[in-house]
Amino acid sequence: MDRIVLGNEEFEGRNNAYVLVDEGTDDLALVDTGVSTPEIRSDLEKGLAARGYEFADVDDVVLTHFHVDHAGLAGEIQAESDATVYVHEADAPLIEAEPDAVAALDERRRDLLEAWGVPDGPKDELLALLEGARAIEGEPADATPIEDGTVLEVGGTTLETVHAPGHAAGLCCFEIVDGSNGRAADGGSEPGSEAFVGDAILPVYTPNVGGADVRVDRPLEKYLATLRRIAGQEYDRVWPGHRDPIDDPAGRAMTILEHHRERTGNVLDVLREHGPADAWTVSAHLFGDLEGIHIVHGPGEAYAHLDHLRHEEIVEIEDEEYRLVADDVDLEELVSETG
Repeated sequence: MDRIVLGNEEFEGRNNAYVLVDEGTDDLALVDTGVSTPEIRSDLEKGLAARGYEFADVDDVVLTHFHVDHAGLAGEIQAESDATVYVHEADAPLIEAEPDAVAALDERRRDLLEAWGVPDGPKDELLALLEGARAIEGEPADATPIEDGTVLEVGGTTLETVHAPGHAAGLCCFEIVDGSNGRAADGGSEPGSEAFVGDAILPVYTPNVGGADVRVDRPLEKYLATLRRIAGQEYDRVWPGHRDPIDDPAGRAMTILEHHRERTGNVLDVLREHGPADAWTVSAHLFGDLEGIHIVHGPGEAYAHLDHLRHEEIVEIEDEEYRLVADDVDLEELVSETG
């Protein structure tokens, strides 16, 4: 197993594509591919060439989720190699660019931007950005759907699928089954229990919840469950979709969970100090002025917390504004122990 670092400086930073090779058969698999831009395609081609391969040699592509910085090149690779592209069943229609699925995602986003109270100016800026980003989504791929527990045999490695929704509906981690691949990605000795985790946990940033995939119902609840599941796996090391490996995955998962406990407290403070508010107004108090993709990520994150508080009967919603109705809130129980 080896890692190609791609030059993307947007989103959460440098992307990773992981290379799995069966030394006996030369079967080649990639975990994630990067954005479909000439620069990133060149990065990936050069990384493969340095290892003696090209796109046409790829037998399998395993995608952690549908976001363009992870899946953008999957269709182009498949077109040159006839590779099998694996992705969770929730994300498969978007990888295949099914018109109904794409239209439903766009409609859901527009509806939520309206419900969150995003003003026309920022809303138009965001929608123009997203429309312009269609070009980096790449070519559609013929997807092979997988689900939680699916076992893949790719590149001489056995991967067990661990569904990890929250940041995206179909986000999956892929646990490396012990003994199936003998080298860690940094060239070290036999790994212990390890996994590819996509954007489920990241070493620097906290993955966006609520705005990154507007299809997710009760996004914060699902993401908190994902964090607890990763912490419970007790991996020795995980390989994220961005930046460097994480050597204390359980600790990192619990740090992100603590971050969301604090953010829930901050959301409650906004409602206490300023009264009923929509998600856009709450996000303005939390994050200040927003631009670019953060126009959906900011209120989406606020919404994820407000939605969680609503289901726990801490707030009520009327005319798209959230009003605090219970002030005796145990944040530890509400966030850390929910579910």
